[in-house]
Amino acid sequence: MNFLADITNALPETILVAFGLSALLLGAIGGDRISGLLRLLASLALAAASAAAFVQFGRGEAISAFASAELSPNGLYRVTQFTLFAKGVTYAMASLALFMSGGFLKSAQMERYEYPLLVTFGSLGAGMMLSANDLMTLYVGIETLSLSSYVLAAFRRDSIMSAEAGLKYFVLGALASGLLLYGSALVYGFSGGTGFEVIASAPTSLGLIFGLVFLICGLSFKASAAPFHIWTPDVYEGAPSAVVAFFSTAPKIAAVALLANVMFVAFGPHIDSWQMIIAIISALSMLIGAFGALMQNSIKRILAYSSISNVGFALIAIAAGAELGSAAVLVYMTLYVIATLGIFAGVLALRRGGKAIDTVADLNGLVKTKPGIALGLLVLIFSVAGIPPAAGFWGKLQVFTAGIESGMLWLVLVGALASVVSLGYYLRLVWAMFMKPAGEPMDRTDVSVAAIVAISTLVVFPILTIGIQFLLSAAAQAVVG
Repeated sequence: MNFLADITNALPETILVAFGLSALLLGAIGGDRISGLLRLLASLALAAASAAAFVQFGRGEAISAFASAELSPNGLYRVTQFTLFAKGVTYAMASLALFMSGGFLKSAQMERYEYPLLVTFGSLGAGMMLSANDLMTLYVGIETLSLSSYVLAAFRRDSIMSAEAGLKYFVLGALASGLLLYGSALVYGFSGGTGFEVIASAPTSLGLIFGLVFLICGLSFKASAAPFHIWTPDVYEGAPSAVVAFFSTAPKIAAVALLANVMFVAFGPHIDSWQMIIAIISALSMLIGAFGALMQNSIKRILAYSSISNVGFALIAIAAGAELGSAAVLVYMTLYVIATLGIFAGVLALRRGGKAIDTVADLNGLVKTKPGIALGLLVLIFSVAGIPPAAGFWGKLQVFTAGIESGMLWLVLVGALASVVSLGYYLRLVWAMFMKPAGEPMDRTDVSVAAIVAISTLVVFPILTIGIQFLLSAAAQAVVG
């Protein structure tokens, strides 16, 4: 009975495991001929997992599962309001990213049945690491996501850049995993256990702080926070656009929420040992991301540096602590990934002569050739930039407020500087779309991609007061206790 109860408590992951194993068998039998069907079913399975997470969120209770008297008396797995909210958004973003990838996969001759399976198992890993209540579960979840991501980055077999992206991601990811494991070993040695409750109750010691630093390094790599961001621009540029749309949304919010959950739950009582470390990483991420993007001409590299900068803003909320930062980090990352998904959908929608656009110049005069896409991208770019009254402004306001109330005014001022600098490359994209003369006509837009642009634009459209208030109210319930 306990096992059945545990499976029920892990319902979103149970759905993905059941689908993933069944789809693996179907794919082995049907091959690439049924890849379109598997992609649709995978998108539905991820949507069902997202719905299950939000249903559990509505119940408003924290539940532990998979307890073991020998390994983890408090449970290897724990669902809370915070992790359920993050999982719901993660699975929803993965579902939409997979849904809109069909046209790109067909045009790039990448339509293979393994693709939806890799996205499914990668999302499963993201959910596992979010619900981890033990360093062992955390590591299994991270590696499940990472191994799927390495293959996805190199999924375009006929592209040297894609192969290079996958290799770089794998090598640097292995280094980050080593740091994570070494840090976990130190934490285990100086706390006496791997469970989050055991770590939280352990006395602060020099060895524990060393382990904590290594853990932060490994987790920061997964979130692409500076100075562990070096893989991000190259992987974004080399990986297929549909893959990058997935990387920049579902794993992104999962990695940031995981870092927040580990800091708030496992190391919450040790906040004096890590608060300044997170604040410094936040400042570096905001500045390196903002200034790095100014020197880029590739749209995907600009978005890569933008993601680094935006992770830095989210880290302001984490540095503020659980009470002030829990809701803020969820609001900020939710609005960010929704807008980012729409931007990548717009990038996927724009093709010329069967080839995907790559540079800022390719956006010249877009308002004349694709006015709907151009207007949608305008709203989405304003949201990511945090320009009022787009919804992203409210997310940035939340993290700045958390930073000020926690006494880190200097970090908020760094964020304000990074926000001003970021206008340089965000407005450059807008200038190209609206002020430059139009180039050659674009190819016909895929319906599913255009739909994602429209939906994400409506979500972040300026002053949708009801939607923003609902998001703020839901996030407020997810404060880590």
